[in-house]
Amino acid sequence: MKSEVLTTRGLLITLEGIDGCGKSTQSEILQCKLKESNTPFIPVREPGGTAVGENIRQVLLDNQYSPSLQAELFLYMAARSELTEQVIVPSLLAGRIVLCDRFTDSTLAYQGYGGGADLNLIRFLNCKATGGISPDLTVLFDLTVEEAAARRGATADRMESKDYRFHQRVRNGYLELAGLEPQRIKIVNASGDMEKQGRIIWQLVQDLITGHSSERSSNEF
Repeated sequence: MKSEVLTTRGLLITLEGIDGCGKSTQSEILQCKLKESNTPFIPVREPGGTAVGENIRQVLLDNQYSPSLQAELFLYMAARSELTEQVIVPSLLAGRIVLCDRFTDSTLAYQGYGGGADLNLIRFLNCKATGGISPDLTVLFDLTVEEAAARRGATADRMESKDYRFHQRVRNGYLELAGLEPQRIKIVNASGDMEKQGRIIWQLVQDLITGHSSERSSNEF
């Protein structure tokens, strides 16, 4: 059954997980299913998605640069602010689903739990950068650090190149965030069968769309 085309506010769906967890592959699978169901959507990535954001991405991920933790934090926020204002908000207002590869939780996990930046400061900056927008659904792909490293192979960007302990802190941080917001953040076992993962994710998205459509209909009365 085809999903109902959203005509008012859209939905923000984010994909999270440590580097090498397979979220990019699952994003492509989900995009195909959204197209097949005639559901309007736009895929974006963080950092990136705008001219400014893509240039910031180069600085943040290229191994030739080594910004301080504070500079890194503010660069991510600058890219996020641009993406939110230029792409995410207009798309939501147009009734589209925004499918975002990383968002606010990434900064909490990587710069916060992984790097040691103050979590309350990150939450404050996230709120400022996004205008208070929060994902309607976050799919967290959970995978051991060892398996993720094996998937990444020898080529690694600046964040991927960080040591085992860093990535373990990031994974633990993601799991803690999921424990704090279990209604929003849904954990998917990223070591499992790829097709099974896809079915689980699609069911989560369908349930979200159905619930959103029902809520919108009830508000019309």
